[in-house]
Amino acid sequence: MKRFTDLFTALDGSNRTTEKLALLKAYFTTAPHEDAAWALYFLIGKRLKRLVKTRDLRAWAGGLAGLPEWLVDAAYDQVGDLAETVALILPAGKPSTDEGQAPKLAELVGDLRGSLTGASPDVQRDVLSRLWRDLESSERFVLNKLLTGGFRVGVSRTTVSRALAEAVGLEPAIVAHRLMGKYEPTASNFATVIAPASSTTPPEQPYPFYLAYPVPSDGQSLADLLGPREAWQIEWKWDGIRAQLVKRKGVTLLWSRGEELVADQFPEIIESADYLPEGTVLDGELLAWEGAEPLSFGTLQKRLGRKSVGPTLRKKVPVAFVVYDLLEVEGADIRERSTLERRSALEGVVQAYGAAVASSGGVPLLRISPIVECGTWEAIAASRQSARENKVEGLMLKRKTGPYKTGRSKGDWWKWKVEPYTIDAVMVYAQQGHGRRAGLFTDYTFSIWDAGKLVPFAKAYSGLSDAEIRQVDRWIRAHTLEKHGPVSVVEVEQVFEIAFEGIAESKRHKSGIAVRFPRIKRWRRDKPAKEADSLASVKALLMP
Repeated sequence: MKRFTDLFTALDGSNRTTEKLALLKAYFTTAPHEDAAWALYFLIGKRLKRLVKTRDLRAWAGGLAGLPEWLVDAAYDQVGDLAETVALILPAGKPSTDEGQAPKLAELVGDLRGSLTGASPDVQRDVLSRLWRDLESSERFVLNKLLTGGFRVGVSRTTVSRALAEAVGLEPAIVAHRLMGKYEPTASNFATVIAPASSTTPPEQPYPFYLAYPVPSDGQSLADLLGPREAWQIEWKWDGIRAQLVKRKGVTLLWSRGEELVADQFPEIIESADYLPEGTVLDGELLAWEGAEPLSFGTLQKRLGRKSVGPTLRKKVPVAFVVYDLLEVEGADIRERSTLERRSALEGVVQAYGAAVASSGGVPLLRISPIVECGTWEAIAASRQSARENKVEGLMLKRKTGPYKTGRSKGDWWKWKVEPYTIDAVMVYAQQGHGRRAGLFTDYTFSIWDAGKLVPFAKAYSGLSDAEIRQVDRWIRAHTLEKHGPVSVVEVEQVFEIAFEGIAESKRHKSGIAVRFPRIKRWRRDKPAKEADSLASVKALLMP
C-alpha cells in the first residue's frame, strides 16, 4: 500500500508527462504482480463496487475524532472532498513505515472486499476503524479514495498503457488492446497483459477506439491544415453511442466506447449480426432510426441503461447500427490498412450482409455511413452548415491513406462539429466544487425568463478560466441572499452565455426542456439580467 500511495502522491504532484511515465514504469517494474494488477485497475479508471455508505463514513470518522455530525459536514463543505475530509479529521495513525512492514495493496483490497461486503454497519465500522488506525495519513487518504469511488489521478489511460508497455518491452497498442473489455485485477490476468506478443485475441475482446481531434477554431483554413481536398474521406459525424460489434468464434458482443456491454439494450442488432461472417469487427454508431433518417439522441436515451428491451420499446424506439469502419475481417486484424482499403472491404461486408438479410425476408439494421461527396473545402464547409438539418453533429474528416490508430492520435481523423447553440441565462444558485476546486463556488444553476419569472434552465460547471472562477466566487460570497444546505441563492444580476450541443423537450425539467453538454461560453458582464433570453426563444431552437 505504501508503494502505491507513494506513486499516487508523486503522480498527483507532477504535471509533466515524461515524469509521470518514469514514475509508472518504475512502479510496474518493481511491484509484485498481485499489487500491480490492482494498481493498473485503478489507474485506468476502474472502481470498486461501493462497499459502505458515504454517510456512514462521515459518521464513523466523526465518532473517532470526537466531532459532532454538523461539524464534520461543515468541514466536508469547506474541504470539498470526502476522502480528504475523513483523512484530516481522524486521530493520528501509525507513523510511516517502510514497504516491507506496510500492508500490500492487494492484501488491503482483499481485506476490504472480504470484510465489508454484506457486513452489518457495526462490523464495517470496526473494520475501517482498524484500518484507519493501522495506516499512516497519506495511506488513509488513498484508502478513502478507493472506498468512495473518488480515486482519480492526473494521468491518462494512454499514458498508463504506454508506461506498462515500455516497462515490459511491448508495443503500447498491444497493451491498450489487452486492457479493453473486462479486465479483472488478478496476478494471472496481469501476467497475460504483459506476456510476449501473441496473434491470438480472446473472442470477447474489442479493439481500442480511434478518437478524432477537433478541427481548431483558430481561423486556419482547411486547406492549410489538411492539404489537398482529394486526400480526405468525408463522412457525417453521427449523434449516437459509439460502439464495436464483435463477432468471433460463435460469440457476438456489442461494446460501447466506455467498455460496457450494451447488447441487452440493443438485442435486435445482435440478432441481425447473425448474417455477418465469423471474424468480423465493426466500428460504428448506435442510433435511434426510423425510415431513412436518425431520430434524436433524446429518443435513443429511452433505451440506455435498461437490463432488457421488450417488443413495445423496440417498436417505440427502433434502432440501427451505422457502420463506418471495419477493423477485422475473417479473423484478420486490418487496422494497419489504409482508410480506403478498409472502406472498400467494409462495403463488401455490408453489401453481402444486406443481401443475406433480404433473402430471408428481414430488414437490415446495419447501415454503412455514406460518403459526403463534396469537391472542394468550400463545399465541405457548406455541407457542415446543413448538419443539424440532417440530424448529425457535423463532419468527420479521415485521411484516405491513414491506418486505424489507438486512442486520440492527432493527424488522420478530425471532427468538425457545428457551432453549438448559445443563449444568455442568469445565475440563480451556486455550490462549491470538489477536488481541485474545493472551497470555491464553481457549480452554477442558470435560469431564463418565462412570463416575468425566472425558470431554472441548466447547470454548468466548466468554461471559465481560473481567474474568472475566483472573481465569480468573490461576487457570490458578497451577494448571497440565503442558503439551503450547500446551495447559495444569489442576487439576480450576473448573465452568462451558455453553449450546448442539443435541445429536446423534457417532462422531468421545470422549464420543459433539457440540453446536452451545457457549459459557460463567456461571462456577459455587459448585459443586465432583464435582457437574458426567454423560455419562448429557447424553445424556438427545438427541431420541428
